[in-house]
Amino acid sequence: MSDYDVLRVFCGPKGGYGNELGVIREGSVLPDRADRQELAAELGFSETVFVDDPERGVIDIYTPTLRLPFAGHPCVGTAWLLDVPELVTPAGVVGARLDGEFSWIEARAEWAPPRTLRQYATAAEVDALRVPPPGEWIYAWAWEDEAAGRVRARAFPGRGDGIDEDEATGAAAILLTDRLGRALNITQGAGSQLLTAPQPGGWVEVGGEAAGAAVTRRGGTPRPGP
Repeated sequence: MSDYDVLRVFCGPKGGYGNELGVIREGSVLPDRADRQELAAELGFSETVFVDDPERGVIDIYTPTLRLPFAGHPCVGTAWLLDVPELVTPAGVVGARLDGEFSWIEARAEWAPPRTLRQYATAAEVDALRVPPPGEWIYAWAWEDEAAGRVRARAFPGRGDGIDEDEATGAAAILLTDRLGRALNITQGAGSQLLTAPQPGGWVEVGGEAAGAAVTRRGGTPRPGP
């Protein structure tokens, strides 16, 4: 098994926080889906990406328990790592660009896995939420400053796979942006930051800061924090 990269995606304004992502750059060493699923469960990230063609940006995305046709934070992080103009996912071709410290992707809301977008009256209510029991995938959100498009959010996958709360979720941010029809500045989890903007033709752009890769060998020491 080759080394893998550990990224933090959607970091906060001072480079902290962000959602961890595992990326296996040489996906060809593990072509079988069952083997990929097993490794994704072993690594324990909210998502793990297998790169099948680094030049064309062909990728395959897994949570610890299932394969996803598209996911936001894996695409943002992998686009930053590979520095490619697009990614090819089972859901469709995702546009990608780098803008200073920020990595951006452009995708469609219908590509996102189903999520329940649950609005609360205040950001304090979102902060006070406890992790719900396994069941539906809930994206809890509230306006911090509606006029400025600032949102407070938390995400509860509800899959019972050890990821009780997702620190930053690009797909849910895309769904919320599509529903509200406006650009958003989202603070999610402990302090991650996601920026979004609706685009012509039903596309939505989501971006954030990705922090440098740490590399760990499978079977070696435990994976490091970024």
